[in-house]
Amino acid sequence: MARAMYKYTLMVLEKVSFDVDLFSNELKKAVKRLLPHEQNELKLWLQKFVFINPHLQPAQLIIKK
Repeated sequence: MARAMYKYTLMVLEKVSFDVDLFSNELKKAVKRLLPHEQNELKLWLQKFVFINPHLQPAQLIIKK
């Protein structure tokens, strides 16, 4: 079940990636919702995703807190 939540979170983040504010809000929700090891995976995914979509760089600060 937890893995399903992680995959769902990635899907949502990809769909709202056109807007930095929406992306940031969903990222905040994801950090609260996911397990610690999934949060680590999310950090790695976010680094790669922001490299491809540089307009999302401000959202990286959310997960570094």
